[in-house]
Amino acid sequence: MLIGEVARRSGVSARMLRHYDSLGLVRPTGRTGGGYREYSSEDIRRIFHIESLRSLGLSLREVGRALDDPGFTPSELVDDLIRQTRKRIAEETELLTRLGRIGAAEPAGWEDVLQVVALLQALGSESAGKRQRAALSAVEEVPVPVEALVEAALSETDPNVAGALRWALAQSGGGGLALLAEGLGSPVAEVRKRAVQSIAEIPNGYATALLRDALASSDIVVRRYAALALGARGVADAVPTLIDMVVEETNDVDAADALSALASDPALADQIATRLVDCLAHGTGESSVRRRLTQALADIPGITTARALADLSHDEDRAVALTATYILKLRDAR
Repeated sequence: MLIGEVARRSGVSARMLRHYDSLGLVRPTGRTGGGYREYSSEDIRRIFHIESLRSLGLSLREVGRALDDPGFTPSELVDDLIRQTRKRIAEETELLTRLGRIGAAEPAGWEDVLQVVALLQALGSESAGKRQRAALSAVEEVPVPVEALVEAALSETDPNVAGALRWALAQSGGGGLALLAEGLGSPVAEVRKRAVQSIAEIPNGYATALLRDALASSDIVVRRYAALALGARGVADAVPTLIDMVVEETNDVDAADALSALASDPALADQIATRLVDCLAHGTGESSVRRRLTQALADIPGITTARALADLSHDEDRAVALTATYILKLRDAR
């Protein structure tokens, strides 16, 4: 079969067939009387083998080794191809993500495109200062797609940069909440923590709903951050977790402040006081814990608190009694 016919039947161009010949990959078995290349059925079978191996990403050199080296084993080469392919996919995915973010910013011209690209690069900089400036600029100068801000916020380790990113997300109007919600379910504890911290700074109903759900999280850190944020928003569901935080001395001052904020509602004030008193009566006998619970009563208004403090002023634990007496004096002076 002549080269033109082989090209038509195999889909491999005559030019490529000549290239294969020059490399020694497929040398036609015969020649016509006029000197034209003539391919046998075995030659054509080899052409199809070459094309099959090329479709896997092998170079022509590797194809030649695979077909001609009797000692060739494919496993190492295939493993290498898998690594190369995964790397290429990762690079292409990163490029696609970057392009998507640029498109989401709706640039009006190339100047806008360049500014967005510069900010995205700055968000990924090794310099914490550059990342922080980029986070602030994302709101003040060129809008950066919220997806990029969420990704940066969930991976940021520097506290100052993290604060700037959370502020930028809050200024975005909550557009990143769905992605932050996914972060709450991350297998990485630090990502879950950053997600709930970011959600806590977004003042809208959807954020509050996510924080309510976070109270049931298996991650105690997530539950605590959610409770502090919900306490400031007047959500009574946070009370049990906040009291636990006082008992466990984990952000206990912040937790007591959140309980005080909730107690501005008279109905809640009585419930909070009752829970605190129950903890004192039936909880641990450790002096420091009982003192913290007594201190938490300081800013809880109502008759239940007043009675509890009066009783506590005669407590067998001297530290608790002195704390309760001091709080009563402050309340009387108000």
